[in-house]
Amino acid sequence: MTSNESLLTISKQIESLLVQQNLRGMKDVKPALRPGYYLRAAKQLMHSKGNIIISTGFPVAGTFETDGPVGAIALYNVLESLGKSPVIVCGDPLFTSLKIDYHCYPIPLNDISNAKAYAQRALDKLQPDVIVSIERPGLSEQNRYFNMRGEDISAKCASFDFFMQLATCPTIAIGDGGNEIGMGNVAEAISQLDIVPSTTTCDELLIADVSNWASYGLISFLSLWHKRNFLSEIKPKNILTYLSSLGSVDGVTRQNELTEDSLCFTYGEQLISQLESICGFEKR
Repeated sequence: MTSNESLLTISKQIESLLVQQNLRGMKDVKPALRPGYYLRAAKQLMHSKGNIIISTGFPVAGTFETDGPVGAIALYNVLESLGKSPVIVCGDPLFTSLKIDYHCYPIPLNDISNAKAYAQRALDKLQPDVIVSIERPGLSEQNRYFNMRGEDISAKCASFDFFMQLATCPTIAIGDGGNEIGMGNVAEAISQLDIVPSTTTCDELLIADVSNWASYGLISFLSLWHKRNFLSEIKPKNILTYLSSLGSVDGVTRQNELTEDSLCFTYGEQLISQLESICGFEKR
């Protein structure tokens, strides 16, 4: 099943699967997006010849949450195995935690006034072919950052919004609640959610019940095109264990545990198995 029609069918199945639990209203947002968004985003990654920026990291309880980095690491590993050049762009404490094991580039905390100039310098240096934002706080109309509880977290945030705005390459954003970068694409659809919404836009918005899982949707297509089941190589428990050792917390419970948005890692494993079935791969 490699025809455009077949791929679009797979994309629609993935898009439905990834919001089926409707944990934070993304199933209700889905009609605002043109079907095939996972396929279109994956094609951008497939055709990339240069650096691929992957930005993640949402500040929670003085550290970083597990949702975002798990998906970023999974995607990074697949892209690297394909000979591509991923770079994780993030702020502290995530940057200091990941830079030993991954190619990372820093963005400063609490420096919105200089964020635009910083982003332009970084883009000039990195020259990305594609930019992917996974569960990154997005600026609100108040020019501030807010978490899912409506708390102002600007002082703890590294600004990535201007990377998306100034980029001359395709930009992809992933979110699961309405306060993330990219949600400006569906402003009307998220207006009814109990959230201080982000107004930052992107070229292609991907939504999911848990942002990490959107990475698995992208990896599904990379698996199909390369005839290699990369999904079977993703080990959510192992990545969560690694992040836990670095001080991560669950974004909902705020506890250092092997969960993402309060869900046990087994939920991610089950979702991967469902994606394998959609793609026609043998179950693990």
